[in-house]
Amino acid sequence: FPLKFPQSLAQLENLCKQLYETTDTGTRLQAEKALVEFTNSPECLSKCQLLLERGSSSYSQLLAATCLTKLVSRTNNPLPLEQRIDIRNYVLNYLATRPKLATFVTQALIQLYARITKLGWFDCQKDEYVFRNVINDVTRFLQDSVEHCIIGVTILSQLTNEINQADTTHPLTKHRKIASSFRDSSLFDIFTLSCSLLKQASGKNLNLNDESQHGLLMQLLKLTHNCLNFDFIGTSTDESSDDLCTVQIPTSWRSAFLDSSTLQLFFDLYHSIPPSFSPLVLSCLVQIASVRRSLFNNAERAKFLSHLVDGVKRILENPQELNFKPLTTRILRENSIQTTQIVTPCFVFHVFPLWKHWEFAPNSVHYLLSLWQRLAASVPYVKATEPHMLETYTPEVTKAYITSRLESVHIILRDGLEDPLEDTGLVQQQLDQLSTIGRCEYEKTCALLVQLFDQSAQSYQELLQSASASPMDLAVQEGRLTWLVYIIGAVIGGRVSFASTDEQDAMDGELVCRVLQLMNLTDSRLAQAGNEKLELAMLSFFEQFRKIYIGDQVQKSSKLYRRLSEVLGLNDETMVLSVFIGKIITNLKYWGRCEPITSKTLQLSVRKLVKLSAVQFMLNNHTSEHFSFLGINNQSNLTDMRCRTTFYTALGRLLMVDLGEDEDQYEQFMLPLTAAFEAVAQMFSTNSFNEQEAKRTLVGLVRDLRGIAFAFNAKSSFMMLFEWIYPSYMPILQRAIELWYHDPACTTPVLKLMAELVHNRSQRLQFDVSSPNGILLFRETSKMITTYGEGSWSRRGASVGKSSLEFIRLNPSSLEFVGLWNGLGWKWI
Repeated sequence: FPLKFPQSLAQLENLCKQLYETTDTGTRLQAEKALVEFTNSPECLSKCQLLLERGSSSYSQLLAATCLTKLVSRTNNPLPLEQRIDIRNYVLNYLATRPKLATFVTQALIQLYARITKLGWFDCQKDEYVFRNVINDVTRFLQDSVEHCIIGVTILSQLTNEINQADTTHPLTKHRKIASSFRDSSLFDIFTLSCSLLKQASGKNLNLNDESQHGLLMQLLKLTHNCLNFDFIGTSTDESSDDLCTVQIPTSWRSAFLDSSTLQLFFDLYHSIPPSFSPLVLSCLVQIASVRRSLFNNAERAKFLSHLVDGVKRILENPQELNFKPLTTRILRENSIQTTQIVTPCFVFHVFPLWKHWEFAPNSVHYLLSLWQRLAASVPYVKATEPHMLETYTPEVTKAYITSRLESVHIILRDGLEDPLEDTGLVQQQLDQLSTIGRCEYEKTCALLVQLFDQSAQSYQELLQSASASPMDLAVQEGRLTWLVYIIGAVIGGRVSFASTDEQDAMDGELVCRVLQLMNLTDSRLAQAGNEKLELAMLSFFEQFRKIYIGDQVQKSSKLYRRLSEVLGLNDETMVLSVFIGKIITNLKYWGRCEPITSKTLQLSVRKLVKLSAVQFMLNNHTSEHFSFLGINNQSNLTDMRCRTTFYTALGRLLMVDLGEDEDQYEQFMLPLTAAFEAVAQMFSTNSFNEQEAKRTLVGLVRDLRGIAFAFNAKSSFMMLFEWIYPSYMPILQRAIELWYHDPACTTPVLKLMAELVHNRSQRLQFDVSSPNGILLFRETSKMITTYGEGSWSRRGASVGKSSLEFIRLNPSSLEFVGLWNGLGWKWI
């Protein structure tokens, strides 16, 4: 039959089947169109009832429930109150007499009930709010079979969720009035009922292999969480935010939270039900732990926190359950708790169990450190008279973390596990948190680090002197020393000037001396063998030291420098900087690592650095003879040359300190790059040349130039660079694009160099009115784009009628030439 307006139940059922089951798109669209027409017809209400009564398929029942939900939700021409009451009663009876409906049908009918109840919350009949007796509506379900209980609990859960969510079809003010009334009249009763049912369920031997009993417990937990997650005061937070706000539990709920059995219920459930339920239980606990502080007085709050901490401790004592520890620790981390209230003797549980079994929950370390960081940071501001015990516990936390990191080294190497040191971002995050914790009771932290460092350094030195030392033993000691160097750098970086003393500076000196002595030992081995992770730890340590102890505001009489002078003969920061730069050069020679030579490292005092002999050595000898990573390595990848940009950015900034308009000094500095350009030009002038060698030479060269161009922010220095590269060497870049337009490893560095040259950073492209440089720069850039575009388009078989230059003009974001549009514009076209 034609898919027009359906006149019979058979037609409706057939349309539903076609809508949900057919794979033919045209048939589905016609069925959807006919059903939309049916939904808007006057006969929809009566036909929906017939579908529910006589329909033979679940799809027709779903259609009926969905259509009825739309009817009761419409704002224009709403259904009369009597009709809505009849629908509400009919749905409840229908669910009660058919507990084994398809899940999606049951859910749709419950959604219909929740929508009717919410929208009719303020409707009266004979001075009675006819839609508010929600507990009575579900009582008969809760007193029947397990299947009926699930339906009743799901009704309450869906209703709570429905009222908590605003919709776009009704005013927000109406939503808030309904939510507030529901909160005051029904929500606490629903929460109490849910907890009561959970207690009954936990008191019985639930057979969770029975799907119905399993489902009942799941729905009860969802209902409880929906109650606790209710927007009590109408200030819902951004759901994309990971941080939890305080749960604004009404004062009328105090009795439930003062009763310790409520909290204990969820901890008992956590230990008595399968792990699949644990996330829901923990989510409920997170909400309970985040209740507003003003709900209790001080004594009640302390008692509540004591029960909370005891429960979390019990969870953490079982290392096999640590998969959910991030949520567990958030119970305390997200809670806005006064230090004097939370730090109790039982809180030591945060020290050993989790870190002892770190392999079960490596991600949980972040949450524990975050918690203790907040506690340690609050010490200077604690004014309460009660002892907070942080002086006792923070050293234990620090010790537990450090020893767990050291003990993990052997296990990781032995079992081939993933090494946390490979993830420098994660390591740095943990060290930032530890820096605050370690500075609390710093003398104990320093004593521990000195002891552990001396032990590992002595063992390492003995292994180096032993002819029978195994590679495994050496790797273990190097791993331990790597962690210790990272940690020493972190605690030094955690120094706060207003809270530090001369004695603490002297302690820092003891630690720094040990790291520098270790550096001398490792440098002597770099020619034969070295440990890259340990070298990176050294560079991280340098950055932390520079941040704290090098600068104009650092006291020159610091006891740290006194200790460095006594032990190593380093009398001031200039001598220490010289050591650091020497180490950087050593790393560049053997590793090609440029991490420390960044803008952050050099921004403090380039004028001091440029006077150092080691820096002058780099400025005058930046060739492959002294720095192997500047050479041509046929075994490496072209992308491995990225560090050269960083290296030359640093050199460019150092050069600019005293460069001014000294062209001779600039020409002297550019000699190695001039030689490289000449070499590439010589290759291009011959008919046959080593393509791989030419590519590597060119890519390294343009990466070097991009670093220099990035550093040359002054107009005078930039013009020296422009006049050096144009017109002599620009044709070489054009030729490279023409030859290798199909190879992104070559074209990307060249195009990025051009993008840097046209970037009007610090107004360096403000040419004089009589200067042709702006036109010349634009002409060369346009030629470069055209050459690249023509090659790329011809390779893709593009039509000749649309030039690549027109395409780029219409789509400037398609390439990295934003500076071109902003700096020069298209006014020259």
